[in-house]
Amino acid sequence: MPIKIPDDLPARRTLEVEGVVVMREAAAMRQDIRPLRIGMLNLMPNKITTEIQIARLLGATPLQVELTLVRMTDHVARNTPADHMESFYRPWDEVKSERFDGFIITGAPVERMPFEDVTYWDELQRVFDWTQTHVHRCFMICWAAQAAVHHFHGMPKYELPSKAYGIFRQQNRAPASPYLRGFSDDFSIPVSRWTEVRATDIPSDSGMAVLAESDETGLCLLDDAKHRSLHMFNHIEYDTTSLADEYFRDIAERSDFPVPANYFPKDDPARRPENRWRSHAHLLFGNWINEIYQTTPFDISQIGQRELVTSEAG
Repeated sequence: MPIKIPDDLPARRTLEVEGVVVMREAAAMRQDIRPLRIGMLNLMPNKITTEIQIARLLGATPLQVELTLVRMTDHVARNTPADHMESFYRPWDEVKSERFDGFIITGAPVERMPFEDVTYWDELQRVFDWTQTHVHRCFMICWAAQAAVHHFHGMPKYELPSKAYGIFRQQNRAPASPYLRGFSDDFSIPVSRWTEVRATDIPSDSGMAVLAESDETGLCLLDDAKHRSLHMFNHIEYDTTSLADEYFRDIAERSDFPVPANYFPKDDPARRPENRWRSHAHLLFGNWINEIYQTTPFDISQIGQRELVTSEAG
């Protein structure tokens, strides 16, 4: 099944060239099925690139997905044209009365700031609480994952002595998890962050399970069953050249910035990197979508009510 996105969203052209099946809005309305409603609160600076990355992964699943792009209500994006934000994004204050089968919150370039100093922190905390009554399952990425475990579990983040930056092997710690169905015993994915959260800070009564982690870069993937959330602390959604784009941006500001580890062939930035994580990115998002499909109410208005009953029973 295809992904349904606005007909004139720039991501459409890229996805169609790649062979991702994208459904036009008029055709979607004629189908007598309920698509999965997935919202994405996009906090990344280059929003158009992130739209393509996430829509590509959602569109590869066998189910029809309707993607809603969401922004913080009062925060003004500085790196994306205002007309793009106006045309394709809805403020969270406008969608908070609606319900979603799944909700994704991306990373943001604010990880070295204390959470409380982020200008939209108060609203983001309200978003986190809202997901517990209006969203069936969540997927938090990088800084958003750190922010979520801080909000829900009080876990601190720690600044690293140097940027964790490159492609790093992750150990599969929970092969029986439905989210890691089909995963290798280890797998490599992009890491790009200045901070970390630590497994030693996971509260003993949190119910969280470590699904994947690295000897070099620590926690990678947590399953927060109580809050129906996956927390991905790295960037499995990245394109082949995403780290290269970051590297060339960084050396423009600081010429001695290190080359991303295990990324460029022979550590030569003149050579095109090879993508060794694409299949696992598709697999993880496919497993997440499948879990949503298997458990979400057919009547979307029941989302929140079922979760409340389950929470009270637990």
